[in-house]
Amino acid sequence: MGDRQQAVDRVDVIMKQVAQVSTAPDLTSKELCQRIQRVAHHLETRLRRELAVFGIEPWEIELLASLRRVGPPHQVTAGSLQDIMQLTTGAVTKRVAALEKKGWVRREVDAGDRRQVLVCLTDEGEQRALEVFATKTETEARVLSALDLDTQRRLNDDLRTLLIDLEGAVRT
Repeated sequence: MGDRQQAVDRVDVIMKQVAQVSTAPDLTSKELCQRIQRVAHHLETRLRRELAVFGIEPWEIELLASLRRVGPPHQVTAGSLQDIMQLTTGAVTKRVAALEKKGWVRREVDAGDRRQVLVCLTDEGEQRALEVFATKTETEARVLSALDLDTQRRLNDDLRTLLIDLEGAVRT
């Protein structure tokens, strides 16, 4: 019985082409980055499709989820949202304004520091988020279903190590 040939993905094909013209001694990191980018693209595409049924974009559910995760009264400063979501000040302002028009968030001046603006989750925004959380979670699970749970845990640990190196550890 002969050796079974391992299945090839599009990244293998791309990397074979890159290896022919590259002078780099090792292309493992490039190969891994290509796969991470492609998986992220597939996840984003599927989330958009699944969430479109609810009339909500992935960034909208992420902002609502960020507010919900902080716990009651579900409000944070715009600066905190910027850190949580890794966005620029302008992007946060634009996104908050869009969700404010939908009635899902509101802005309030912080009574403790009048210079700060708080972004607050409305009851309607929380209800909207709860309606779609399960769909988002199920879609994420389906995208990663080719990997067993032990592999997913190991990959999580490895990516956590990488993120801590890139972003620093977070105090809890």
